[in-house]
Amino acid sequence: MTTCRECKHQVSPDAVACPGCGAPYPARPKWDGYGFEYKSETTLFGLPLLHVSFKYRPNRMPVVAKGVIAIGQFACGGFTLSQFGIGLISISQFTLAGFALAQFALAYRLIAQIGLYIHEGVGQFVISLADLLKLL
Repeated sequence: MTTCRECKHQVSPDAVACPGCGAPYPARPKWDGYGFEYKSETTLFGLPLLHVSFKYRPNRMPVVAKGVIAIGQFACGGFTLSQFGIGLISISQFTLAGFALAQFALAYRLIAQIGLYIHEGVGQFVISLADLLKLL
């Protein structure tokens, strides 16, 4: 048995939550959230070369993957692979990018199910920004 870092109640070292106060993983000296995160030590332009994040902070806010290559539920970077992404090149469900492969996208060039493009687009329902402005 060990003590909870929050309330000092006796808990098992394998406890998922403290029975006294409900603190997650109470036997750990520090806990910074649920999930997985990897950030490479190599950087380029001040960003990690690779940042993978499928993590949530203790307040349940997602940790955005930010890097030259960013992979996660939320991602921002040069190349993004995500559910929600912003990047130069993006493979996402929802994205804002230079070049996109997505379900829903706003991009310079894209392949999307539904998309708004500036220069070139292919997909189920895609329209040029210029053509859209003409309709308005």
